[in-house]
Amino acid sequence: MKKIVLVFFGILILLFAVLLIKTCTYPFKKEVASKDGNGWKLMKNDSAVRRLSGGIKIPTVSTGSLGTFDFAPFALFKQYLQTSFPEVYQNTENFEINQYALVFRLKGSNSNLEPLLFLSHMDVVPPGDADVKNKEEHVFRPDDKVLPAASKVAEDWEYAPFSGAVANGKIYGRGAIDMKGMLFSLMESLSNLIKSQYVPQRDIYLAIGFDEEVGGKRGAEKIAAHFKKQGLKFEAVYDEGGLILEKGSASGIDSDVAVIGCAEKGFLSMKIKVKGLGGHSSMPPMKTAIGKAAVIMQRLEEHQMKPVVTPLLNEFFINIGGSMPFTNRLAISNQWLLKPLLLSQLTKNIGTNALVRTTTALTMMKGSNATNVLSPEVEFVVNFRLLPGNTIKEVKEHIANATKGFDVEVEQVDNSRESSSVSSTNTKSYQMIESAIREIHPKTLITPYLTVGGTDAYKYQIVSKNVYRFMPIKINNFERQSMHSTNEYISIENYLKMIHYFEFIMKNYDK
Repeated sequence: MKKIVLVFFGILILLFAVLLIKTCTYPFKKEVASKDGNGWKLMKNDSAVRRLSGGIKIPTVSTGSLGTFDFAPFALFKQYLQTSFPEVYQNTENFEINQYALVFRLKGSNSNLEPLLFLSHMDVVPPGDADVKNKEEHVFRPDDKVLPAASKVAEDWEYAPFSGAVANGKIYGRGAIDMKGMLFSLMESLSNLIKSQYVPQRDIYLAIGFDEEVGGKRGAEKIAAHFKKQGLKFEAVYDEGGLILEKGSASGIDSDVAVIGCAEKGFLSMKIKVKGLGGHSSMPPMKTAIGKAAVIMQRLEEHQMKPVVTPLLNEFFINIGGSMPFTNRLAISNQWLLKPLLLSQLTKNIGTNALVRTTTALTMMKGSNATNVLSPEVEFVVNFRLLPGNTIKEVKEHIANATKGFDVEVEQVDNSRESSSVSSTNTKSYQMIESAIREIHPKTLITPYLTVGGTDAYKYQIVSKNVYRFMPIKINNFERQSMHSTNEYISIENYLKMIHYFEFIMKNYDK
């Protein structure tokens, strides 16, 4: 018995030694030291701030189908861009697609090189009906003392959502982050290149959609199809997606982290109609339609698609794991043994859960219209965001298993799409993002990751294999939640750094 105990403890000691050695030797990426610890020196540019402010004032809201759009603001916005950036219009090839989507091409000196493509969109989501604290109009105070970033989720708008107010070191309004800030920074960057008479080696394209918030079918999709028809292939496509998460925003990481989207999840919404006996509630059947629907919904939530550590997630771990606590590094380094434990921890957090599985979200439900009436049919909608590696076919099989034994009709609703391809980090295109980030935020950890929301970038896979999703602004979780919500703003510092970021890539890509 004593020998068995000794052998057991010997095995434990050996196992612990193996775990420790693997943790210490795992190839976690070390932070790259910058030559200049402070990064690019911010330069005042009130004219650029004023131009963005004016663009935010134009309510280019996209809702529902294109037939319900109010296109008057979109026409006004197009004219505003032309008035604000005459040198861009005069020195580029530019044209419209479907009347409102815009394409600009700055010709390079070497037609043998594949061009660069930068994306944006002019449409914004509705502002909601939250109260406005300050109804003052025409606010432009770029020299205000800079107030701290948001420290809680805003319930009210500081200034009206289409005021474009400039105060407190911030530019307020719907679209400031998503994504007129990026749109105007791209136009400013291209304008700066033209004004300085800089000629890039390869062509530089800007493509601006107008319906991204409702699927991009008439904007980005048509632009991408036009490029394909012209036989264009792009060296790289750059769009929105990842951000620089301020220190404290990413759990367990004591640093700012720039997350670059190298792929995005797929999208599938399914309407499930569950049938049962209708009638008066005074004599209900043993199982009602709504009760049956509840069982199916419970199955879908309790037995979701299996979590997986994808190659992209492993690359994410390699890049940021070195800054994590020891227990995290231990689990990452020893997935051969601890992967179930690692996945268990990742699925307990709503943020990391979305990175390791196809998520399931019950979003809509419809049944009886009266308190004493049994509906003969109950319907609900479930939305899935597909992890790369999972397919729409697999998700539909998953639904079939969840609805087994019930009388149901299953119908696909809204636009659906498979998850995107995964763009490599071992490319010049990705490395330019890293260099540009270090130019403006030299002490930031940089890592690829999976974009969990949808972007226009997906549509451009047909013209490039290098598609990256990243907006170079540093924000905290509360600022991030203002997108599509209340009191959206971008700091003047973030906006001016974003202009320099894109100009840096455009100027230095072929140096």
